[in-house]
Amino acid sequence: MASSREYLDFIMEQLAGVDGASYRAMVGEYIVYCRGKIVGGVYDDRFLVKPAKSARAMMPDAPLELPYDGAKEMLLVDNVDDREFLRELVEAVWAELPEPKRRR
Repeated sequence: MASSREYLDFIMEQLAGVDGASYRAMVGEYIVYCRGKIVGGVYDDRFLVKPAKSARAMMPDAPLELPYDGAKEMLLVDNVDDREFLRELVEAVWAELPEPKRRR
């Protein structure tokens, strides 16, 4: 099942306070970026983030879920109504991730 544009718009509105938050459509789903790093995505109308140590610490009971068949597991964010929490979560995950590899 593909994600709805309405759910993506809701998540991006919640992330409006995050500097450099953006997305890219990928086969009916959406990859979520923060200042050039992939921090998570919207899959089947679920917001999932990479299972970084900071994300696990902030959401110790969050289940690991597959965004799609064959993908690595990601953490399900169930507290999507709390803008401040989402901002802190995305910023924390971003800080842990390595710089993206530059294309030639």
